[in-house]
Amino acid sequence: MNREENIKQISDTSRIWDIAVIGGGSSGLGVALDAISRGLTVVLLEKADFAKGTSSRSTKLVHGGVRYLAQGDIGLVLEALKERGKLLQNAPHLTENQPFIIPIYTWFDRVQYSVGLKIYDWMAGSLRLGKSKFISKEETIRRLPAVKQKGLKGGVVYHDGQFDDARLALAIAQTADDAGACILNYASVKDLIKNENGKITGLKVKDELDGTNYSLQAKMVVNATGVFADKILQMDQPGSPKMIQPSQGIHLVMDMDFLGGKDALMIPKTKDGRVLFAVPWHGKLVVGTTDTLREKAKLEPEALEKEIDFVLETAAGYLTKAPSRKDVKAVFAGLRPLARPKEGSTKTKEISRSHKVIVSESKLVTLTGGKWTTYRKMGEDTVENFPEISGELLVPSQSFEMKLHGFTERVPEGHWSVYGSDAKEIKGLAKSDPALSEKIHTDFPNLMAEVLWAVKNEMAVRVEDVLSRRIRMLILDAQAALDSAEKVARLMAKELQKDENWIQEELIAFKKVAEKYLIKA
Repeated sequence: MNREENIKQISDTSRIWDIAVIGGGSSGLGVALDAISRGLTVVLLEKADFAKGTSSRSTKLVHGGVRYLAQGDIGLVLEALKERGKLLQNAPHLTENQPFIIPIYTWFDRVQYSVGLKIYDWMAGSLRLGKSKFISKEETIRRLPAVKQKGLKGGVVYHDGQFDDARLALAIAQTADDAGACILNYASVKDLIKNENGKITGLKVKDELDGTNYSLQAKMVVNATGVFADKILQMDQPGSPKMIQPSQGIHLVMDMDFLGGKDALMIPKTKDGRVLFAVPWHGKLVVGTTDTLREKAKLEPEALEKEIDFVLETAAGYLTKAPSRKDVKAVFAGLRPLARPKEGSTKTKEISRSHKVIVSESKLVTLTGGKWTTYRKMGEDTVENFPEISGELLVPSQSFEMKLHGFTERVPEGHWSVYGSDAKEIKGLAKSDPALSEKIHTDFPNLMAEVLWAVKNEMAVRVEDVLSRRIRMLILDAQAALDSAEKVARLMAKELQKDENWIQEELIAFKKVAEKYLIKA
């Protein structure tokens, strides 16, 4: 991906795009991928970096949704299980089969979860990742050495998918870009352009890096901005009622020895009815999540003290070694774009996780709700509106079979896996210059060559882009990321031809963000 080349594409005022997508998170990227798979011309505009918001702050699971099965949302689970299976086939470098264990402390729970998960297996059909089964107390302790043993009767094992969310978002962007889509980060939509009949015909866009303004024409405009969807809806129709209810979920990251083993822990019902996961991920343990209603959508949401306490207290109830605040390497928060509930309802569990596609009088197409696992299906359902909006024919979607950028039958080992087929070239970069073969941080395997690659080939233009989303150091160990920032900034400045002032401004900006990922002991 080359940002300068893509900027040139939107500077052509005579060009009329088939679809213009606003938003570079999972839903917007899903729309772009599906549209390009049908041969449509596509431009995608993201005001910050790809997956800067919720799409880089998930529980790192590609899952059907055991909880939604318990709630009776069969349609959503079936859809998600199908998408889960195909995603693991199309992006084996970014996804994997993750075994989970539910510790069993009552015989009723054994029956309940064993039966429920057998249904979950059956619903996945030929795309099933493994068979669920009950295991003995001894095997549960062997596989989860740090689980609380008092009253333990065994465990139920089941399988779901795991992934690197920000890297998957990038791979989708690269796949669409490779196929001819114009994908841009740091390009914000400032206004909608309408004709004399009030129908949307294009967008006014600002390059957030140099301040240049552009106008582009499009047959169909998609609002896929997640928790910020209401802002675009207000542009379309000032005073329109809010559609989105942000719900915050946080995760704490700690060392793996708090759980031990390679299996993930799933606590199906906490004291307030939530599900809690403890998932091995990139050598650390990700523990979460919460479900807290927030009134205002923020690009950089912060974990509430009560949420941190809730996760720590709940985890302590199932682990032999209770984690404390000083054990947390990083905390990150994301906002789910849920459909706003009816008046008087405040329970997030009452709000549907299914996605909705809405077309306004001006023909603005808005995609709301949904979950990471079903990003492709969300995109497909959105693009299906193209004939109604444009009056033109639409060929069938091909996105279900599309292999994502970096796809390879032989996934590289270790931290190189996320690059897939690109790993060989990055290793070559490292060999070409001793400075590029240096580690970014002594506690992490990543090399300086990866920073250069991110700038040259992955549209990284800020220190945060590299340390948070290209290399996941910020959410794995916030202090390590802070310690690495200057080294990263100086290499980026050299490649981007920036001066010392840029370096210092970037370090100040990154510190401001990174401090939100640290919690005081």
